Amino acid sequence: MKEKTIKDEKISLSELEALPADLKKLSVKQCGYLCSEIRNILISTVSKTGGHLASNLGVVELTLALHRNFDSPNDKILWDVGHQSYTHKILTGRADRFSTLRQEDGISGFPKPEESEHDTFISGHSTTSVSAAVGIAEAMEHRHSDNYVIAVIGDGAMTGGMFYEAMNNAGKEKNSNLIVILNDNNMSISKSVGALSRYLTSLRNTEEYLHTKRRVERTLMNIPVFGAPVAKGIKNAKDSVKSRILEHSTMFEDMGFIYLGPINGHSISELDEVLRVAKSFHKPVIIHAKTIKGKGYVPAEKNPGEYHGISKFDIVTGNPEVSADECYSTVFGRELVRLAKDDSRICAVTAAMKYGTGLQFFGTAFPERFYDVGIAEQHAVTFCCGLAAMGEIPVFAVYSTFLQRSYDQLVHDAAIGGLHIVLGIDRAGIVGEDGETHQGMFDIPMLSSIPNTTIYSPSCYEELKFCMKKAILDDDGIVAVRYPRGADKSAFPKNDETVCHDHCFLKSYRSDTLLISYGRIFSELYNANLLLEADGIKCDLLKLTRIFPIADEIIEQILEYKRIIFFEESCGSGGIAEKLGYLLLTNGYKGDYGSVSANGFVKQASAASCLKKLGLGCEEMADFVRRRCTENGKA
Repeated sequence: MKEKTIKDEKISLSELEALPADLKKLSVKQCGYLCSEIRNILISTVSKTGGHLASNLGVVELTLALHRNFDSPNDKILWDVGHQSYTHKILTGRADRFSTLRQEDGISGFPKPEESEHDTFISGHSTTSVSAAVGIAEAMEHRHSDNYVIAVIGDGAMTGGMFYEAMNNAGKEKNSNLIVILNDNNMSISKSVGALSRYLTSLRNTEEYLHTKRRVERTLMNIPVFGAPVAKGIKNAKDSVKSRILEHSTMFEDMGFIYLGPINGHSISELDEVLRVAKSFHKPVIIHAKTIKGKGYVPAEKNPGEYHGISKFDIVTGNPEVSADECYSTVFGRELVRLAKDDSRICAVTAAMKYGTGLQFFGTAFPERFYDVGIAEQHAVTFCCGLAAMGEIPVFAVYSTFLQRSYDQLVHDAAIGGLHIVLGIDRAGIVGEDGETHQGMFDIPMLSSIPNTTIYSPSCYEELKFCMKKAILDDDGIVAVRYPRGADKSAFPKNDETVCHDHCFLKSYRSDTLLISYGRIFSELYNANLLLEADGIKCDLLKLTRIFPIADEIIEQILEYKRIIFFEESCGSGGIAEKLGYLLLTNGYKGDYGSVSANGFVKQASAASCLKKLGLGCEEMADFVRRRCTENGKA
């Protein structure tokens, strides 16, 4: 930090030369100026790039306090969920690149170790931080390191079982420099536990109290005969009173943690004090910090749910630049309400994503049949199985990336039991700016490996409704309807022949070449075929709607083609193109078979850019077909 700024009252990020180390030199008042500047950066940047705003506005002071009291990257800070790490990125040398947030080749919206040594662990999914922190703490013990590991977890994540599994495991360790910070922004946890609780908390959260407590205990233990029983009696009496008052502290302390809090998560001085106290224990500690989600931006404070993840918006009005009134999610939600009006067995289930999956309409129309189980996808699937076992028809709407967490439950509880549950798989395929942790590329390989499973992938809104009716009312077993993020931009002609069928051939030329696809990229393939037609390359098209299992009649019809090319917006390994290739092989196909799909993880960029890079834009598809035809003889 420049020498002159040490004496100046007001300070800005540009005056700090060695972040985050220079934060330790600032006064509390200077930290306040810095927090205001950071909030302005967050609001300005997210208004242009979109992203997670409210959660980041709520942890500005907490993040700054962490870097004042710990030594990153030697001390390890983990964020859960990682979308609240924006301030952390700004304070760890990425302020000058923060304008590239969530953009192609820019700053990730989540912690990313390859991006910075200060990003300890990738965390795009919830409830993982404490488990990872316990492992890191154990590794530190092996290396005789006295550094700390700090897991910052949101209160919403307390609905996930993995949090409790990790806490239970961590508390068994008597000596560990592990600190868990519970960021409680009133989204899940109940309100304060009363004035006496606050008084006891303020007493316990002082170093003077802790030192005095330890001196008294040591003195009593040194008194022959009577000392130990007196010390034990005092402790038992204190714990008895505390257990009647501090409900949360009892739960955490029963797991072996020292509980500190609740404290004001927007007070730098309180945060500094409690973090110093926590460091002094050298045992597992949990700090309960109360914060305000969206703090510092009135629209986000009033509507934190709407500003949890938001598109570009106007800062003055808070209004998004592009309305998302109609998209696949809302069409799904409204159609589910329509179907449920005529069938009282239909239930809707979400894992803390009511608005993201369009289930707010169902929740309003049928509150007695709507269930939000929290961030607990594994539980959600088995909960659906329980409903199905009693004759209900549960529909679990979930993002593709989060469905990955429930593979065991789908196999063991749903498939083996032959139960009928419906999965509305939102954000299937490329999602875009949220990057590797959120791309929906693995639901097809996962689900298609499970017996008694049917998968639909509609290409437009009309097909989405068609698939929902079949999945909910006609099919058995596990039935998935997968659809992309955003609006229907389909460009192929829609009529009785092209929509609302399990599959559809578009045979215009009786060509030797067949092009196959499904879902939203079928429109890209349709446009690619128009480009090929202009070049004199004639191809037939096959649009799949029920993509798994592949119908026997499809195999029979396509064996006649000399060349078959499959374009797929999914992971290629275990995808439908791979399964079709196997079926062709076992049926004696001797022609040329090729496919284009994703391999590995897909980095952040706009959905359109991702598709182009994968070879799934219309021009890239056309180029691939041209090359294939040139290499193996023109169609």
